[in-house]
Amino acid sequence: MQKLIIDETKIKKAILSGLPLTVTTSTMPREVEVYIEQIMTIFLKYAEKEDLKNYIIYSVLELAANAKKANTKRVYFAERGLDISDDYDYMKGMENFKENTLANISHFLQRQEEAGLYIRLILLLREDLIQIEIRNNSTAVRAELNRIRDKLSNSRQYNSLDEAFSLALDDSEGAGLGLIILVLMLRKIGLNEDCFDISNNEEETVARLTIPMDQVNVENISGLSQEIVDGIDSLPQFPENILEIQRLLNDPTAGINTIARQLARDPALTADLLRIVNSAQYMLTKRVENIAEAVVMVGIRGIKNLLYSYGSQLILGSDSAEKKELWEHSYKTAFYAYNIVDKFKRNIILLDSAYVSGILHDMGKIILSNIHPDLLNKIRNFCAKKNIPDYTMEYLSSGMNHAGIGALIAEKWNFPEELVAAIRYHHNPSAAPKDYRNLVDSVYMANMLCEYEKGNVLFEQFETAPLKNFSITSKQQLDDLLTHLTSGLRRAKEKQEVIL
Repeated sequence: MQKLIIDETKIKKAILSGLPLTVTTSTMPREVEVYIEQIMTIFLKYAEKEDLKNYIIYSVLELAANAKKANTKRVYFAERGLDISDDYDYMKGMENFKENTLANISHFLQRQEEAGLYIRLILLLREDLIQIEIRNNSTAVRAELNRIRDKLSNSRQYNSLDEAFSLALDDSEGAGLGLIILVLMLRKIGLNEDCFDISNNEEETVARLTIPMDQVNVENISGLSQEIVDGIDSLPQFPENILEIQRLLNDPTAGINTIARQLARDPALTADLLRIVNSAQYMLTKRVENIAEAVVMVGIRGIKNLLYSYGSQLILGSDSAEKKELWEHSYKTAFYAYNIVDKFKRNIILLDSAYVSGILHDMGKIILSNIHPDLLNKIRNFCAKKNIPDYTMEYLSSGMNHAGIGALIAEKWNFPEELVAAIRYHHNPSAAPKDYRNLVDSVYMANMLCEYEKGNVLFEQFETAPLKNFSITSKQQLDDLLTHLTSGLRRAKEKQEVIL
């Protein structure tokens, strides 16, 4: 087997960008176990959980071994013509499962690989928790789930590892002793069995460990994020012209011509409005050159969204190569989000919001890309006063919690709740309020597709709920969608329908 190389820089970048880390294997050889241990060590360092390393790595490897055993069962039962979902066949097949598979394990591991069975580790660090999943693509049957639940329930009666070893061990399937030890270890580090869960979806069995971040760290990150936003004097409210247009848009007595005249005072804003109206989005038979006509075409909601996007870019600027790159990514995300909604949801209101949310989703990164030295000193003094470790500031300045910082800025500028939600949850769509889930999912998918296009993430690293929301069930479907989006973006750039 080719030696697996650890790239700590890549791991750090994924963690700070809110992207999941994934390791997939078909047979879980020792080389992969060592590789997982190394990745977990780096991951836990950035999660500030190095003191829990031995406990968590044991738990992960135990769950991976269980997933591997579950896959072995499938090929073993299939060879013997037994139906694993039938209770009688299950009991019959398990009678000599352990002895028979261990005696010829290389054969069964090869069969697992041929059958396309896998074990997949997914690591994700969020602001307030660590989420670790072990997935295998053999759905647990009733007998297996019942046994797991019984063992988790029984684990409450044991007070120590010695007691578990002496009372729980038998020969049937290891008696779930590994799960009991796992729960006891979680208990030892201050967690309980509620932090551990095993469930099925349509294609996989998912074992999940959810480890809360230390409350002190969460409060440090939250307080420091707020201090950054409060301390950025270069982020005033929007320019007076934009505020005046916003007031007119909210005034039911203001006519179209009045709004158009105010818009026309800003040539750049006028150009953006005309560009949008004349894009493929509106499929007009003739080009619109009149501002009043453009206002009618885009509508009040569309004009408001244009102002959020235009005003943010005006204030945040694009005066550095890093900022220009971030804005280019934001425009691509906006285009993808808009077209995902157009393809799968066909909701006019959602279309407008998806585009502007895509443009603004990473504005926290844009803020962090150019923190003024005076503010940096102020933040360091704040850290010293509050006893916040220096590395917390380093992590934030590298991009951690950029979604939270962007959302705080959006709130400071009185953006509507839906845009704030799209910014805050674009890396964590499952946590978004239900009313905004379609919007957040579209921005999440668009952002992940940009990373997927660059080879930074795999299909397996996409969260299943957003994929399901847009009826994507396979890598081929995702590839087809990306081809559709990239070709559409290329055509749009040729027609100068989007600015990149």
